[in-house]
Amino acid sequence: MYSYFVGKKSLKNLETTHMKKIILMTAFIFSVFLTANAQEETFQIRVFISGLESNEGQVLIALHNKKAQFLKIDFKNAITKIIDKKVTYTFKEIPKGEYAIAVFHDKNSNENMDVNFFGIPKEAYGCSNNAKGFMGPPKYEDAKFLLTENSSIRIEI
Repeated sequence: MYSYFVGKKSLKNLETTHMKKIILMTAFIFSVFLTANAQEETFQIRVFISGLESNEGQVLIALHNKKAQFLKIDFKNAITKIIDKKVTYTFKEIPKGEYAIAVFHDKNSNENMDVNFFGIPKEAYGCSNNAKGFMGPPKYEDAKFLLTENSSIRIEI
């Protein structure tokens, strides 16, 4: 009789354990489904740069997503070759939001914007919306754009 009682108890524990596993597995699958749906929608930003003086050097492209970090800390960046005095580059998987792009023609490929004694750039540069600075660099407010779909940005240097 004792073994029969233990056997019933073990069967009950087995059923409880099996039920817990089913509940946990269902919860896991449900959470994976919700997480997949909750992921941010992303877009591409295709950048076209023209007006370069030569094919010499490279172009540095910086994508900014915060006003306070504009021209200081990039959200994403790229270094590209120049072909026929033009550049095309695509930023991929960019979340919806507000951005600004800054570029410069790094003629000597030192990955720094060269400036003269007064701090004025020696190398050509540009920003999204073809924003220009007055007595200083362009402002984020002038260069910003809202990304809500795949977009193309044209910058004339």
